[in-house]
Amino acid sequence: MSLFFDSSIARKISMALSAIFLMVFLLQHLAINLTSVFSADIFNQISHFMGTNPLVQFVLQPILIFGVIFHFVMGFILELRNNRSSKVKYAYNNGSANSSWMSRNMIWSGLAILSFMILHFVDFWFPEINTKFILNDWSGLHNGEFRYFTELQHKFAYAPRVIFYCIAFCFLSLHLMHGFTSAFQSMGSTVGRKKLLQNISYFYSICIPLGFVFIALFHFFNH
Repeated sequence: MSLFFDSSIARKISMALSAIFLMVFLLQHLAINLTSVFSADIFNQISHFMGTNPLVQFVLQPILIFGVIFHFVMGFILELRNNRSSKVKYAYNNGSANSSWMSRNMIWSGLAILSFMILHFVDFWFPEINTKFILNDWSGLHNGEFRYFTELQHKFAYAPRVIFYCIAFCFLSLHLMHGFTSAFQSMGSTVGRKKLLQNISYFYSICIPLGFVFIALFHFFNH
């Protein structure tokens, strides 16, 4: 394990793989949540399937949690090692000439996203764990009806929470603008494809967070 963390290439590849995995999850998560805008019944059915399917609950969900933790821990490790390797101090360092603002502040956007993840877990994941594993209620019902859509609307009825969510997704957008391209470059993408990757990166990093913001605002104004 120590040899793994001592290898710069291994660290970058593992960081890239975890980033790609989480970006695929974000796309899937957005697709499911968007159904809540168009149909409460479809959202309830999909949520109940995802929440009670053994493969999702006992295989995919632990993998996702591990991926989230691994990505943040590896990001902090890379940041610390990059800072330690910069032993030479310059009288004048024009960082903007060599790198973008996003790439120089990935640690801060990452911390903002981490704080959002903690709130998101408290809002949605912890109550689910309590309902299913502590109360042993896998029915997904409340007062004889599926509870998922109602719970979603309830969470987004509180203005400060919605504002925090929207700010967090702005940080996610900034994080993705650099992270998307960087992940694929670490996996060996050629220089000739850099422009294409950047265009896809801008599209993804704007549309995905904007989609989540739209969902939060939609339920806030329509609860």
